[in-house]
Amino acid sequence: MKKEKLILLTVMFSLTLGVSQLFAQQLNSLRGSTPLDEANKSPAVQKVQNDREPIERDYVQQPPLIPHKIQGYKINKKFNKCLTCHSWSNYKDSGATKISQTHFSDRENHVLANIAPRRYFCTQCHVPQVTSNPLVENTFQPIKTIKHQ
Repeated sequence: MKKEKLILLTVMFSLTLGVSQLFAQQLNSLRGSTPLDEANKSPAVQKVQNDREPIERDYVQQPPLIPHKIQGYKINKKFNKCLTCHSWSNYKDSGATKISQTHFSDRENHVLANIAPRRYFCTQCHVPQVTSNPLVENTFQPIKTIKHQ
């Protein structure tokens, strides 16, 4: 009885090992064919898209995408370059989109006079766009209610 169990376990282990090796050979990752224990070459630096009109959103709660270059923008606890154009006091003169009212409330929804600390570091949610091909195939379609006709 013990011998039969040992044989059965050996066969199951062999099959499992063979199947996992087959899947590992067919696995296609973003690293390409570079093994995990080897360094991958750095990806090419992508070109940031030129300044343009605001980019349409694909879903209701999507943070707006940044339609301009931000290289060299300083954002730290004492200074935020984004506010020189997007603050409520500057947006009209600069022609920029003003900061949403949602950025002026804390976690408990108390309305604040200044931007909430959790919303101060803009690039946590808002990102500039680059000209590049997608890393993986994407079939996402925006919902029809916000899609421009």
